[in-house]
Amino acid sequence: VGITGVPGVGKSTFIERLGGLLTGRGHRVAVLAVDPSSSRTGGSILADKTRMPGLAADDRAFIRPSPAAGTLGGVARATREAMVVLEAAGYDVVIVETVGVGQSETVVHGMVDIFVVLMLAGAGDELQGIKKGVLELADLIAVNKADGDNVEAAERAAADYRRALQVLRPGSPDWSPPVLTCSALTGAGLEEVWAQVEAHREVFSASGEREERRRDQQLEWMHTLLHERLLERFDRDPAVRAELERLEAAVRAGDLSPPAAVERLLDLA
Repeated sequence: VGITGVPGVGKSTFIERLGGLLTGRGHRVAVLAVDPSSSRTGGSILADKTRMPGLAADDRAFIRPSPAAGTLGGVARATREAMVVLEAAGYDVVIVETVGVGQSETVVHGMVDIFVVLMLAGAGDELQGIKKGVLELADLIAVNKADGDNVEAAERAAADYRRALQVLRPGSPDWSPPVLTCSALTGAGLEEVWAQVEAHREVFSASGEREERRRDQQLEWMHTLLHERLLERFDRDPAVRAELERLEAAVRAGDLSPPAAVERLLDLA
């Protein structure tokens, strides 16, 4: 289960509350939470276990913080491998939380069975979601913080998202993304959210789309690894490293165009 949303939407609170609901039902839940990272050390700024103290103390839950530095879309390079290991270890629900910025949504969408987008009411997220293409990726939309005086605003926002989805082509002929409201603070609506996750699994399993999506994701994983390993090998090549500094100086001085510099480097590899 991939979960994304803008910073401040309440992803950590949502995941902790949902995780507690699921472990209470007998599920084993793993959370791969991708934190903002320090540009100097590459380590996580926030400790996921401090953001989800209740779930961290749950014997049926496992939380693995992942630094986001240096990988496409803020997803740690080892996230896919961790998902495979956790499934093999008996965790039947694996949640991947994105950093909620940039294009990390597309990366996470390419590695999960269902992609859940959390939204806020009255924060301009309706247009932002369409701009970033998030609505086109979403399998389920949940408007969070539907509590207290914000309940009516959340319902209006949900209606706006439903209308927006009507003009978009659904990703599957068998599934129209539902739009729900919930409150991670009170737990209201989380039962309905999980019911839709299970319904999505049943529909996609019956149609064969779930297995087909997983096969496509394996191919995407292979190509991603190939690109990363080729780039690493290129960067480590002694001839490239010896010439790189000279070419960078030439580009900076305006004596050589970037495309010409790249071609010279590729000729060395």
